[in-house]
Amino acid sequence: MNKPHDLIIIGSGFGGIGMAIQLKKAGRDDFLILEKADSVGGTWRDNTYPGAACDVESHLYSFSFAPKHDWSRRYSGHAEIKAYIESCVARFELQQHLRFGAEVSELVFNDARNVWQVHLSTGEVLESRVVITAMGQLNQPRYPDIQGLEQFNGPVFHSARWDHSVSLQGKRIGVIGTGASAIQFVPQLAQVAQELHVFQRSGSWVIGKNDRPFKPWEQWLFRHVPGAARLYRTFLYVKSESRAVVFTRFHWLLKYGEWRARWLARRDVKNRMKRQQLIPDYQVGCNRILLANDWYSSVDLPHVNLVTQPIQEVTANGVVTSDGTLHNADVLVLGTGFRASEFLTPLRVIGRGGLNLNTAWAQGAEAYKGISVHGFPNLFMLYGPNTNLSHSSILLMLESQIHYVLACLHQLDVRQSVAMDVKPESQRKYVSALQRKLGRAVWSSGCSSWYLDANGRNVVNWYGFTFSYRWQTRHVNAADYQWFTGGSRKG
Repeated sequence: MNKPHDLIIIGSGFGGIGMAIQLKKAGRDDFLILEKADSVGGTWRDNTYPGAACDVESHLYSFSFAPKHDWSRRYSGHAEIKAYIESCVARFELQQHLRFGAEVSELVFNDARNVWQVHLSTGEVLESRVVITAMGQLNQPRYPDIQGLEQFNGPVFHSARWDHSVSLQGKRIGVIGTGASAIQFVPQLAQVAQELHVFQRSGSWVIGKNDRPFKPWEQWLFRHVPGAARLYRTFLYVKSESRAVVFTRFHWLLKYGEWRARWLARRDVKNRMKRQQLIPDYQVGCNRILLANDWYSSVDLPHVNLVTQPIQEVTANGVVTSDGTLHNADVLVLGTGFRASEFLTPLRVIGRGGLNLNTAWAQGAEAYKGISVHGFPNLFMLYGPNTNLSHSSILLMLESQIHYVLACLHQLDVRQSVAMDVKPESQRKYVSALQRKLGRAVWSSGCSSWYLDANGRNVVNWYGFTFSYRWQTRHVNAADYQWFTGGSRKG
C-alpha cells in the first residue's frame, strides 16, 4: 500500500474545488481529489438538460476568493458555471491533485493507526489521515417506483442523466415530475415536441426570474473599476439575506410571493383548468420556490397536456393514469429530483469501533455544524446535513465550512493530535437546538418536500442567515471534541 495521504477530498464540484484552493493557500499540498467522473463540475457537469441554469445570481454564485467579472448574464447556465469551475482548477493549479475515474465505494477507519482506508470501486485501497466529503446533496437522481417503467418501448432517462443522443424533434414526450429541473426543461421540450404530457403530482409556486444578459459596459465596470464587482456582490448578498427572516419567522410576508405566482399564472395561462391545477394547495415557501419566466406560458400551449391524475402504470406505449387513460409517448423524461436527504449515498462509511454511518443515522442524518459526526474522526463533510439554503447561495455556506475544516486541521497540528472526534453530547445539543428552530420554519408547515426525510424530519435546510452560520463556524471549540494522540484520548 502506498504512503498515506494527509488529506483526501471526495468530489470535484464547488465544495471539493473550493476546499482544494484553500488548502493550497494554507500551504497544505499533500492532498488528493478523487472524482468518479472524467471531469470536474459536480452537479453542473451532470445536469446538462436543455435550459439548465442556476437560480442564484452569478456574482453571488461564485467564490469570494475567485471572482469572475465577465459573467454573461445575471443567472448563468450550466455550461458557463462548469467553465468557471474549470477555470478555478487552472488558475490555482489543481490539475496534479485530481484523479478522475476514481469512484469511492467505502470508507473504513483504522482504529489502531488512526487513518482512513479509502476503497475505490476498482478494488484499490488508499489511505489518508483526513477525509473531506464534497459529494453534494444533488448527486444521486431519484428514480420513481412506477409499475412497468422498465417495459416502456422508447428511451427513458432522468433529467440529471440527459441522453443527448435521443432526438426529441416531433416526438410525443412524457415528463414525469414538475420540480426545479422540469420547470427549466419543459419549456424547451414544448418548442420541439409534437405532443407533451406533463405528469404533475403537486404544483409548485413559480415566480418570475429577473434575468437578462449583462451589457458590455457593465462587464467593463466590474473588470476595471476598483470595488465595483464587490459592491454589486454585496448588494446581492444583502438582498438575498433579507429573505431568510421570511422563511423562518415572518411567514405571512411570503404571501407576496404567492400573489406574484398567481398574477403570473393569470397572465400567462388562458386555460382556466390548467391554471387551477398549476397553483399548489400548500403554503408558499413550504417547498422550494421556483424561478422561471416561461413555465406558465409553455404549459398553456395547446399541445402540452397537464396531467394531474396519479400514474397507475407505464406500458410499452405510454403512461396509464388512475382514470384508465393511456397517454401515448415515444420518450419518457424523469424529472423526479434527487435523493437529497440520503447524504453520502451510496458510500458505505465505517467509523471508530466498526460503527456504520447508516446505523448512526438510523433516525435521520445529522452532524455537528453540518460537518462532523460522532464516531467518525477526521471525517469532515461539506454541504452536509442542514446546510442547504432556500434564500441565498450555497457557496456562502461552503466557504464557512471550508474555513472551519482548515481551523480543525490547524487544531490537530497545534495539539499534536492524530485525530479529533466530536463529542456525542456536543452533537446532540447542537442538533436538538437546530431542530427546535426548524420546527418553527415554513418548511414544517405540512407539505411533502425534498427537505424532509422518510421520518418527516428536516435534515436538509439551515435555519436562518448565512452570517449566523459563518459566526458559528468562525473557530473550533476544542471542548466539543475528543482529541487522540497515538492510541490515547484527551478531552
